[in-house]
Amino acid sequence: MTEMMGMTMRSFALILASAVTLGACVPVTPPAAPPAQSPSLSPEQAVINFREVIDRVEPVAEQVCREQTPDQLCDFAIYVDRDPQSGVNAFHTIDDNGQPAIIFTIGLIAVAANTDELAFVMGHEAGHHIGRHLPQVQASADLGAQILTQIARASGINEAALGGVAQVGAVVASRQYGRQAELEADAIGTIIAQRAGYDPLRGADFFTRIPDPARSFLATHPPNAQRIETVRRTLAGRVPGA
Repeated sequence: MTEMMGMTMRSFALILASAVTLGACVPVTPPAAPPAQSPSLSPEQAVINFREVIDRVEPVAEQVCREQTPDQLCDFAIYVDRDPQSGVNAFHTIDDNGQPAIIFTIGLIAVAANTDELAFVMGHEAGHHIGRHLPQVQASADLGAQILTQIARASGINEAALGGVAQVGAVVASRQYGRQAELEADAIGTIIAQRAGYDPLRGADFFTRIPDPARSFLATHPPNAQRIETVRRTLAGRVPGA
């Protein structure tokens, strides 16, 4: 494991660039909007909780990664974005060293109610890597751009406008796939958190404190209730969505 608590903004920019190159990170839990209620943890306790979760969950995430995708690099780099303007967020990408990376904002660490929530979030982000969501989102976006461009060309749209059409197709396709990827990452994250000794269902309580995503065609996340149900079904040994 690589841990960089004092991450520089230059390094963070390089990581974001890597994510964009790979088709952008799959939108992750939790959304950037702050939770309606924040737990009354001291900053010191929040840091203690975070370090405990990193120490316990990362080895399990690595083990699950190697079990399910032995051909992938499974040594996770853990970063903290200390910019208070970054909101409440966490995401998976590939860092500038080629490692799978999980990035937590300081805002998320501060508002997590307990170690179960942090463990579930970390397992979820590792689940994006295990599920190969970055390359799949890129492939989905490429296909969406190609299909919509072909439709637009066949309907006689001016060639100069096709670039914009391709962008729309890419966004629509990647966001549609993104909702499916979120549920898969929730299921994998449930397994990881439970193996590490945490309660994934208690961790999923985070969803009860954040705004429910819009149930629109372009929504990037599934409804919160569906995500909690995915955790329940995974714990019960049932395939999510079945």
